[in-house]
Amino acid sequence: MPDTVLTTRKGAIATVILNRPAALNALDEAMTRELEEAFTTLEADASVRAVVVRGAAEHFMAGGDLKFFYRGLELPPAERRRRFELFVHKVHPTILTIRRMSQPVIASVRGAAAGFGMSLVMACDLAIAADDAFFTLAYSLIGTSPDGSGTFHLPRIVGMKKAAEMALLAERFDAATALALGLVNKVVPVDRLEGETEALAERLAAGPTHAYGNTKRLLGRALSSTLEAQLQAEAESFADCTASEDFAEGVRAFVEKRKPRFGGR
Repeated sequence: MPDTVLTTRKGAIATVILNRPAALNALDEAMTRELEEAFTTLEADASVRAVVVRGAAEHFMAGGDLKFFYRGLELPPAERRRRFELFVHKVHPTILTIRRMSQPVIASVRGAAAGFGMSLVMACDLAIAADDAFFTLAYSLIGTSPDGSGTFHLPRIVGMKKAAEMALLAERFDAATALALGLVNKVVPVDRLEGETEALAERLAAGPTHAYGNTKRLLGRALSSTLEAQLQAEAESFADCTASEDFAEGVRAFVEKRKPRFGGR
């Protein structure tokens, strides 16, 4: 069996490739396990300073593998419930690692981003979409509710009423709509997606990785924090950054009127 997740390296940039193109990169048990392994490894690798997630061939990810779901219908309802709860729990480490890791994670999206594929896009720090990309939360179409952090991130990005519309009606929308809603940061022609993604990843990989990680953590707690608690967290985070080599380099570069050369430390 071929690997369902591939990881490639180019300098300080790692690319995680969802590799089930014949199934539109749909999520199955093997991919769930391999995604966790890939992101756990990258988080611990200080030489990696930016991560790109993309699908093999012409699609990002068409959600969960319905053939795998179909096989589960043979089980009695109680056993089916247990099996699928365990399956969903297995995607949680990947989402938590993406949100926790210091390295910025970019979703590079073309074609379908449906179900968990859309949840994965929302969990990434930034997203670039090709103009052929399309999105749908999709879960209600098979009689289930969203997973993979979809209901956590969606209201925070688009607001509660729009999130309810998207989750309940599961309508498909295009990349331009995703951009207008704030689900992606940029839309480019499909033939420019790879180059634009690489340029953004290179920019982030040359940045202050430790400060990026602290910023991610501050943003992640912002909507559940009181003002006083957030101010304290900001002070602690800022002070922590000042102990880094990148802070010293950034200040020196500003005073010396040159571009900083951050080392990610």
